[in-house]
Amino acid sequence: MADSRWTHAYEGFEPAQEGLREALCTLGNGYFATRGAAEESAADDVHYPGTYLAGGYNRLTTDIAGRTVENEDLVNLPNWLPLRFRPEDGDWINLRRVEILAYRQELDLGGGVLERQLRIRDDHGRETSLRSRRLVHMGRPHLAAIAVTLRPENWSGQLVVRTALDGRVINGGVERYGQLASKHLVPLETQVLNDDGILLTAETSQSRLRIAEAARTQIFEGDVPLTVACENHEEEGYVGQELRFAVAEGRSVTIEKTVAVFTSRDRAISEPRQAAIEALEQAERFDLLLDSHRHAWRALWNRCDIAIEQGSRTQMILRLHIFHLLQTVSPKTIDLDAGVPARGLHGEAYRGHIFWDELFILPYLNFHLPEISRALLLYRYRRLPEARRLAREAGYNGAMYPWQSGSSGREESQTLHLNPRSGRWTPDNTYLQRHVSAAVACNVWRYWQTTGDLAFLSWHGAEMLIEIARFWASTTTYDEASGRYQIGGVMGPDEFHDRYPWRDTPGLDNNAYTNVMAVWVLRRAAEVLDHVGIERRRELENLLGLTTDETNRWDDIARKMRLVFLEDGIIAQFEGYERLEELDWEAYREKYSDIHRLDRILEAEGDTVNRYKASKQPDVLMLFYVFSYDELRALMVPLGYAFGPDAIQKNIDYYLRRTSDGSTLSRVVQSWVLARGDRSRSWNLFVTALESDISDIQGGTTAEGIHLGAMAGTVDLVERGQTALEFRDDTLWISPCLPTELQRLRLKLLYHGDWLYLDVGCERLSVSAPHGWKGPGKIGVRNQVYPFAAGTVLEFNCEVAHGGWRPVSQSPDGSPADDRPANGAAAPEKAGKVA
Repeated sequence: MADSRWTHAYEGFEPAQEGLREALCTLGNGYFATRGAAEESAADDVHYPGTYLAGGYNRLTTDIAGRTVENEDLVNLPNWLPLRFRPEDGDWINLRRVEILAYRQELDLGGGVLERQLRIRDDHGRETSLRSRRLVHMGRPHLAAIAVTLRPENWSGQLVVRTALDGRVINGGVERYGQLASKHLVPLETQVLNDDGILLTAETSQSRLRIAEAARTQIFEGDVPLTVACENHEEEGYVGQELRFAVAEGRSVTIEKTVAVFTSRDRAISEPRQAAIEALEQAERFDLLLDSHRHAWRALWNRCDIAIEQGSRTQMILRLHIFHLLQTVSPKTIDLDAGVPARGLHGEAYRGHIFWDELFILPYLNFHLPEISRALLLYRYRRLPEARRLAREAGYNGAMYPWQSGSSGREESQTLHLNPRSGRWTPDNTYLQRHVSAAVACNVWRYWQTTGDLAFLSWHGAEMLIEIARFWASTTTYDEASGRYQIGGVMGPDEFHDRYPWRDTPGLDNNAYTNVMAVWVLRRAAEVLDHVGIERRRELENLLGLTTDETNRWDDIARKMRLVFLEDGIIAQFEGYERLEELDWEAYREKYSDIHRLDRILEAEGDTVNRYKASKQPDVLMLFYVFSYDELRALMVPLGYAFGPDAIQKNIDYYLRRTSDGSTLSRVVQSWVLARGDRSRSWNLFVTALESDISDIQGGTTAEGIHLGAMAGTVDLVERGQTALEFRDDTLWISPCLPTELQRLRLKLLYHGDWLYLDVGCERLSVSAPHGWKGPGKIGVRNQVYPFAAGTVLEFNCEVAHGGWRPVSQSPDGSPADDRPANGAAAPEKAGKVA
């Protein structure tokens, strides 16, 4: 029986659930991914087979609502899955038209294999068993394969198999995009290669991305290839073969379909058509491909697994989240110029665009596969010229990254948004979420902190930080009356509020998260010059025209930025927040039950969420997610604002009552900030966040693509949030505070090129670096600091009576180095997350 901690399985065929299952059973390798639709299915009201290439975009225009709008989409590539079966005198197998005697679908997370086993009876009483296995090769990114073993249980006769490559597909996976142009592919060529091979090439209409797919279909009884009769079918954008052969009762046959996918974006090829043909010719049979594919996955899991001792479902979902992250961005992504789409390579929601979700994704990658983090940051660096252009056109200096990015780095946010509840198109102002630039800067800095990659910081990261700092400085205006700098006309991570109800123009003033992030960026941009070396510093100053007057102004802004406060030390989400009305939350929950998208509910009522103190996700609380208590205090105190230990909990209590949780990221943030002060509630929110996609808690959104930021966020929540892992003041700080539901976790982290092993339980903690250690020479556990070096194994017991962790053994030698924490004070228990 399959290990439930490594297997995501479904029993029974449920048409209404197929869209969700297809998204969650997607297979990919960082180069391309294919949804888990059945091989015999076509796009209809139940199924949606989709294949997506990392960075594979195309633009189309549509006349709608009195405007001509242009949208860029991650293109649905030609469908390579089609593999259908029927007895010669019967119908094609369709699970909605036969009696299903048994059905199980199983996703093997450890090996990256999707398996389906079923037994059916057709209207002639013929019973057939079928087992299909599918892979998208993790080690050889251009290959995918299917093996279907079919057994006639009570009949003999001729079997017909239809295999095809179908380039007639459109982008039709998101219903609310149905009024927009969706045909991206232009067919170029179809060809039958030989008795068992077919080829299809197509090109995107605007971006001129050329795609070639070559497929080979072979029939075996055991290891013996069968002789089959073959009939070819070709039409524009479609090529297929019908294979006929005899089957006998009780004797199994296996149909193997192997596919090679290449595009004009690929390196080290002459052209995609020939590359696909050659790769297919060299491809082994399914079992050999499966073996090498599993080896590639084992290597990844060795780096990336987090083992927990809790219910098997929690462990399985945590691994499912890691699995889908690694399928979207894998080691095969490193050589690609591609970002990480917010909905993975799993569907067409958000049009495959890149948002700020990297802020939730890169922390995990930094500690396990930093080369991928570097590649994703280089995607941003290559689009720095476009970010500069966007800033200039908006009237700013420096570089302003777009809220939605695709191929070129231009702003891909829609100008119109369709509310499915009302059927109305309304202006889309989400492009005002300038905080995405701060997220890019934060990712640069955290990557460098974790890896020590000074070459990246010097040649790429420093330039990005400086240009983003210039942008923030240029967005500020100085108010003589208050002696403060201000930022106006933005939209915060809340995503509900995009304007004041008393103002005609969109945008909000002095959004707290935006302003504090701007201060942080200005400080890091000034600091980065001290890390890159004298020669590189001089080069940057000359190349970018950076002067002392400019950096002095950064410092002035970073000491005089305006924040607005409500009563009792509550940070106002933005200026004017106190003028908004309180919402009757209970009344709306009673009326609508699901109020995640409160903005759409209110718009359909002829109202607007802009009138209320109601957030999609906790905007102010993001500050306590991104920064530890000490980091945040270091930002606030120089600004002249009091920031005591009780401020975090007050803000948490205030804003959690005013949040609809319309974003899957919301519960990740809430669980994180509650992890130290309310473990039980934090765990409950964590479990809900875990279930976001697998249980589709937002009612249909997962079928359009997984929520990758939330998936990665839950993993990071276990890895850093529950351990309070932080590298600060030349010390590795760790302060485990596991909820009772999480008995133990084991993981390893890569820091500055060396592996750190953690074994964390409710009563025991072990920290070691068996293979070398270039990180901090001290480890802080609660309020004590201990020497740490390569080969050291530190073990602690949690003694509740003494208020914390006590050392029980230390190897090779040593005792507590200092009874005081490095900064002289410890963050209190309820002070939120320690980053």
